[in-house]
Amino acid sequence: MQQTKLIIAMILLLLLVIFTVQNASVITINLFFWQYSISRALMIFFVLSIGVIIGLVLGTYILTHQPPKDSR
Repeated sequence: MQQTKLIIAMILLLLLVIFTVQNASVITINLFFWQYSISRALMIFFVLSIGVIIGLVLGTYILTHQPPKDSR
């Protein structure tokens, strides 16, 4: 079991390295009067992270603010 987890972690790490190398080019982002230069891989990571955080916050809010169910 421990060896299986290690192999899966190594495969995921290899995929992450391949993704980073293929998306290493620098892109420029223009937002109103600001201009940012950042690697494409970092930008994808930031956008994915923001999406995950928003999903977790909204999911938690929805789960904690549901009306009580009738127990009839």
